[in-house]
Amino acid sequence: MRFAARMNFLRSFLEREEPKMSAEEKSMSIIVTKGSLDWAYPPFILATTAAAMGLPVTMFFTFYGLPLLLKDLNLQLTAAGNPAMKMPMMGAHMGLPNLLTAIPGVDAACTKMMKNLMSKKGVASIEDLRELAVEAEVRLIACQMTMDLFEYTLDDMIEGPELGGAATYIEVATQSDINLFI
Repeated sequence: MRFAARMNFLRSFLEREEPKMSAEEKSMSIIVTKGSLDWAYPPFILATTAAAMGLPVTMFFTFYGLPLLLKDLNLQLTAAGNPAMKMPMMGAHMGLPNLLTAIPGVDAACTKMMKNLMSKKGVASIEDLRELAVEAEVRLIACQMTMDLFEYTLDDMIEGPELGGAATYIEVATQSDINLFI
């Protein structure tokens, strides 16, 4: 589904007047621990889809997932150690040998190739998915310890995240029906 069609589909769920799936019965929490281009997609796609279906969703951003809340994203793809990353090239799906990932510039080239492929296929950007999550009232929690550790402030972040710690997340998780660690 193209990005515009997906956004319209998800927004149509959010704008429905009839009752959504019983939000009182189900909820979802996601711990977001990774912030590379490829690891940013699963939590945002799952969160926005669940929110569009009427589930209350909380995303807890900690360690390397926290930078996904920064105002300015410069997401990169890391090809090293990812044997499943096979890009469609020359009529086949070609993997990148780990040895090549040690060459300077390879990650940048892989990132550019992936971004071009995503654009060509109409995949939403992380910025767009993040905006949709805010619109869908997904609760975004920035880990206070990680903020302190990496010397970030809420001024560095997009509008919307709240600060919280492990206890905040545990409280949410114990009340959630679906808990994901991504």
